[in-house]
Amino acid sequence: MTDWLTQPIAPIDLEARAAAQARQGVLTKPPGSLGRLEQLAADFAGWQGRAVPVLSDIDIVVFAGDHGVAAQGVSAFDQAVTGQMIANFAAGGAAICVLARRHHARLAIVDLGAVAPPADCPDVIDARIGPGTADFTTGAAMQADELEQALRAGRERVWASAHLFIGGEMGIGNTTSAAAVLAGLTGATPAQVVGRGTGVDSAGLARKQAVVAAGLARHGSSWQGLTGAAHALAVLRCVGGFEIAALTGAFVAAAQAGVPVLVDGFIASVAALCAVEIAPACRHWQLFGHRSAETGHAGVLARLEARPLLDLDMRLGEGSGAALALGVIADALALHADMATFDEAGVTSSDG
Repeated sequence: MTDWLTQPIAPIDLEARAAAQARQGVLTKPPGSLGRLEQLAADFAGWQGRAVPVLSDIDIVVFAGDHGVAAQGVSAFDQAVTGQMIANFAAGGAAICVLARRHHARLAIVDLGAVAPPADCPDVIDARIGPGTADFTTGAAMQADELEQALRAGRERVWASAHLFIGGEMGIGNTTSAAAVLAGLTGATPAQVVGRGTGVDSAGLARKQAVVAAGLARHGSSWQGLTGAAHALAVLRCVGGFEIAALTGAFVAAAQAGVPVLVDGFIASVAALCAVEIAPACRHWQLFGHRSAETGHAGVLARLEARPLLDLDMRLGEGSGAALALGVIADALALHADMATFDEAGVTSSDG
């Protein structure tokens, strides 16, 4: 059952946040001169319940699964690549692996349903639901029990002791699925949400748009008139993916446990929107790492009123854009903790 999705979201510690803001006001700098770095310090103080927050316990989880809609020719890569990339993650060779090592983060890989899973990868967490979702142009992507399993798989990877959670994803066809989910949630047209994903050409882009339109036409009646959690869950079940649902479950569970999430690019942001549809207070625990070059990302960011920390024209996924932003966050917290105050430095402040 998905009753756990209705459990309360953790409150923000407003006293700790105010104390952090007060500290920023007495550090040896003009007020506001560190811009959004000051806001980051205050946000983490409110999340951690201490005026001087730290960032030493980071969880990165990559959820992988294939998509039946890939049969419609929506990707530049074969579905075998999903299993091959799972093996690459396990061997430490992917971009997210490099970034996790640089930032001393724990990295976990969860196979939710690759069509061709790798052999002999004991470090990969086996949470397989099936060999990918169904093709949403011919039927619902998931059955109700499969959606429940995917949501719970995300929940199970969240640890309340973490200072920060990053959710990554891997799955051939998942930008098509994410675009369909976004359109289903917002009413946007396929042209507004469908991008080139793994690098399809113009004909491939038109095919992706047509596939998303077909999925919306087939399933739109399933969520027509629904709102909130019922709406999000119906859209996820009909046109979503195992990994998108797992990210959604993880983001809800993290907010319930009082763990902030650093959201990656387009696909993770669509999952973040699903989480907010399910439990609106989740939004208070979301921070956005970067602005993806994928077409639909600007729209979902606008919907969430989110300002990402970085804009580097990336569209890799895996959690890589979010992980790159860890350096900015770490520096913001270091400045907040280690800069001298005016009194400590013997410097005259602007107010006297």
